[in-house]
Amino acid sequence: MSLVKMTGVLSWAEKNNCAAGAFSVGNMEMIIGAVRAAEEMNTPIILQIAEKRMKQSPMHLMAPMMVSAAKNAKVPVAVHLDHGLTMGCIESALEYGFTSVMLDGSLLPFEENIELTKAVRAEADKYGATVEAELGVVGGNEGDTEKHEIMCTDPEKAVEFCEKTNVDCLAVAIGNAHGNYPVLPELCFDVLEEIYKKVSTPLVLHGGTGITDEMFRKAISLGIRKINIATASFDALAMNAKKYTETADKPDYFTLSPYMADAVYENVKKHINIFLNK
Repeated sequence: MSLVKMTGVLSWAEKNNCAAGAFSVGNMEMIIGAVRAAEEMNTPIILQIAEKRMKQSPMHLMAPMMVSAAKNAKVPVAVHLDHGLTMGCIESALEYGFTSVMLDGSLLPFEENIELTKAVRAEADKYGATVEAELGVVGGNEGDTEKHEIMCTDPEKAVEFCEKTNVDCLAVAIGNAHGNYPVLPELCFDVLEEIYKKVSTPLVLHGGTGITDEMFRKAISLGIRKINIATASFDALAMNAKKYTETADKPDYFTLSPYMADAVYENVKKHINIFLNK
């Protein structure tokens, strides 16, 4: 199996009326845990990292591990740059072998988002890579202190955007947000349904941590084919590491490492079960 384009994973999800899990990683243990869960479930996944996470998890260290893990996996694995901020990062990810990239222009005016996405499309095409874009504003933040207010995706603009950019998948804003939700969100499924009716492009749901199983399944029934999970995995790893260090007589890395991998494995496996929509 091994490293694949994200379009292949999205096609698999469409064929099986389910969603592919896109799991953010920040160290070796997270990669090990995510791939192990996918292999056990015999399910394609997407490994991803956001540009803002590279302050703690540098590209030159993470990218080779992610690509190597995908190449050696027993199931199809796409490697994706999530929420790229600069063309330099896009170019670097592609050079390292990422099979998918996203440069988030959702905070830009509509026409500027289109032009930026077209530039990313042209660069990705040189490598045969998949392109994701975002329209509307997903709330929360992607790793800094700046919060973004939610602005739902306009279905009519989604049609125009996809036609002009030829993106492979589109992240939509329907009341979802990055990070932990302070209260259970009210997702605008009517907006999602209208987008699904008008756009043939596979749809992406960001901010998956904290959304209920029923919400996930409803979103999948309305065309969501990729769901991002980040905070839940990072939180699970941190909590398992804390539990280990508080109970071990003499903590050591070689025992701690599998604890961290196991936490991510359990979280990824749980979400894969939901996303398979069975």
